[in-house]
Amino acid sequence: MHRAAAPHAPLVQVGKADVSAEDVLAVARGNARVEIGPDALAEMAASRARIDALAAEPRPVYGVSTGFGALAVRHISPELRAQLQRSLVRSHAAGMGPAVEREVVRALMFLRMKTLASGRTGVRPLVAETMAAILNAGITPVVREFGSLGCSGDLAPLSHCALVLMGEGVATGPDGVEKPAGDLLAAAGIAPVELLEKEGLALINGTDGMLGMLVMAIADLRRLFTTADITAAMTLEALLGTDKVLAPDLHAPIRPHPGQALSAANMLAVLRGSGLTGHHQDDAPRVQDAYSVRCAPQVAGAGRDTLAHAELVASRELAASVDNPVVLPDGRVESNGNFHGAPVAYVLDFLAIAAADLGSISERRTDRLLDKARSHGLPAFLADDPGVDSGLMIAQYTQAALVSENKRLAVPASVDSIPSSAMQEDHVSMGWSAARKLRQAVDNLGRILAVELTAAARALEIRRQGGASGEPAPATAAALAAARAAGVGGAGRDRFLSPDLEAAAALVASGELVRAVEQVTGPLA
Repeated sequence: MHRAAAPHAPLVQVGKADVSAEDVLAVARGNARVEIGPDALAEMAASRARIDALAAEPRPVYGVSTGFGALAVRHISPELRAQLQRSLVRSHAAGMGPAVEREVVRALMFLRMKTLASGRTGVRPLVAETMAAILNAGITPVVREFGSLGCSGDLAPLSHCALVLMGEGVATGPDGVEKPAGDLLAAAGIAPVELLEKEGLALINGTDGMLGMLVMAIADLRRLFTTADITAAMTLEALLGTDKVLAPDLHAPIRPHPGQALSAANMLAVLRGSGLTGHHQDDAPRVQDAYSVRCAPQVAGAGRDTLAHAELVASRELAASVDNPVVLPDGRVESNGNFHGAPVAYVLDFLAIAAADLGSISERRTDRLLDKARSHGLPAFLADDPGVDSGLMIAQYTQAALVSENKRLAVPASVDSIPSSAMQEDHVSMGWSAARKLRQAVDNLGRILAVELTAAARALEIRRQGGASGEPAPATAAALAAARAAGVGGAGRDRFLSPDLEAAAALVASGELVRAVEQVTGPLA
């Protein structure tokens, strides 16, 4: 059940300075309360005075006394300007499809409020304060899946939010039940806003939806990259591979990619004290482990470096005040193209590629664990009685289906552009679409790693039960124990497998797997 922000909930104050990724996560996922600082309120009042002065002038000023987009050639008389703002929001709230997730809506509302608070948009303090009140009341506008092209901002999604500020449209309350927005505002004691010049445009002209989804994807992928290092180490150990390839002097000193060195260090820490590594030349001698095992740090490391670039882009966008036109500190009101989502769209697509490849190499390791010809003494499909039992055979099918889906989701959205607004907006970013598919790819990656975790844990348990010549490392033993405690079943006769896999996925998604391992290793990168 959703709920309003409790009086004792964490507080995020928005001032003239930048907000952080942690602030976005606190509001979107942690139900933190928000308030606007006095410095921001003063800056907003000052820039609003400039807009009021321009509105009183006889000459047309875009966004203040004109129409919008391809209709910007019309000068709007003062008596029609309030109607213009209402019409803008109502007409642009044209999304279709299923409602997007509550955390996405909260993130985009918070980020738009942050930009309003910068004083660069020219709206009254009342507008931002009402948005804060709606967030704090646990009211969430219903935003539809389709409608944004990622240029001129996330127009349709933000318009659905702006509509709720006006007391129109639909939203969900603290109980998660969808109701007319006016009823929810009245119950919370929030007065709808009558929008004045420029305010409707300022509420909808930003990259806030795609940026909010980028911030959340970065947080999730940071956890999943660490998870992948853990599962790769477990698989290496279960295959009796060598950890010599993880030695620090084989990474940063001779191939200085930071992410690679971090992943290798993580795997080495997880395998410290293992009695199972280093047996690759015993019964079935091999000079080297397969690429999916030996090159795990190189692949995960490339993804980590991509993630670092995405964090840089996100930090820059968090520091931005995206609107058009924008009120500059010297009082000028200037048109610009900062609403174009290309910088954010590109990294959203880059991350989808990295997620697809990380899932792909994980699936190859899982397949190796299940193949009797390549698993170095493990039973076929890790089954109790192969032939009678199928073991984890179909778990790998499920994993392969997820990998295939992620490969499709890795096709970039940002290379597409469909002109709109009578060719005024003749090149768009498709950043919202890139963000939506990345969310699915990240969710899929967690499940892919959960299947590898299930297989590697069972393989380590079989090694232990079979009297292997050594014990697993303390850290991998902790991962195995965490999996069992979470409801991921061990070796044995075939059983209904789906609950085990879902339990593994929940363990990965919660971060509990990483925390269990870090109890032994200390903090991992």
